[in-house]
Amino acid sequence: MQDQAFTIKVMTEKEVNIAIDWAAQEGWNPGLNDAHNYYQADPNGFLIGYLGDEAIATISVVKYNSSFAFLGFYIVKPEYRGKGYGTQIWQTGLAYLKHCNIALDGVLEQQENYKKSGFKLAYSNIRFEGKASSYAPKNEAIITLSSLPFDDIKAYDSAFFPADRSHFTQSWITQPNSKALGILDDGKLAGYGVIRACREGFKIGPLYANTPQLAESLLLALKASAAPGEMIYLDVPNVNQAALALAKRHNMTSVFETARMYTQQQPNIPLNKVFGVTSFEIG
Repeated sequence: MQDQAFTIKVMTEKEVNIAIDWAAQEGWNPGLNDAHNYYQADPNGFLIGYLGDEAIATISVVKYNSSFAFLGFYIVKPEYRGKGYGTQIWQTGLAYLKHCNIALDGVLEQQENYKKSGFKLAYSNIRFEGKASSYAPKNEAIITLSSLPFDDIKAYDSAFFPADRSHFTQSWITQPNSKALGILDDGKLAGYGVIRACREGFKIGPLYANTPQLAESLLLALKASAAPGEMIYLDVPNVNQAALALAKRHNMTSVFETARMYTQQQPNIPLNKVFGVTSFEIG
């Protein structure tokens, strides 16, 4: 009997759900609308490998522009691991991102493998788990993010990402089963956050703010938008001590850690204002 051919192709938006389902099986707890939102970032940036007509491998290689990209969803079905299929889709993905500074959030035990492909450790991101609370002091500085012109949101967000991602951001802040809030300081946007429904509970990300106090106000308002007792997850850069302290002060405990790595120089992002990462999958 002839061996079945292994073929790699660009995913359709529907096929992105395969990667989302596999990520859920790996315990990554994706959001309910992640497939649609992520696809907006780069419709050519999601690859799937088929053995015959069976999907067995995925990777996302989202190219934001000619110089910056983000890699994620590197998954091979368990029964096909160790047979070289992962290596093939990995190499195909890296070829698509040739000349880009590529970022990823990888599980810690794979760091050495990623280093072989030129990735260098920048810092770690820590996932914190806690519970929603209805307590949120009235704060007139907090607004529904959609009440602002999108250009204001885009301008604020641009400091936190090394490439234009406005197509993704527009989708992210307006997705179903979510709430996006901003906070003003002297009439100007000084932080924003999004909470979205996931397979389990809710994730807050991003959570950006100019000061720890503004971040705390946003966190309280976002947590209060979920039913009391619901699980809440927040991914925090370990180099932001104020963010770590904020999570712990709100009785959140660390449950998971990733290694943020880049193939080139670490981008100049104000990590002291990053209190929650948008996504481990696409940055």
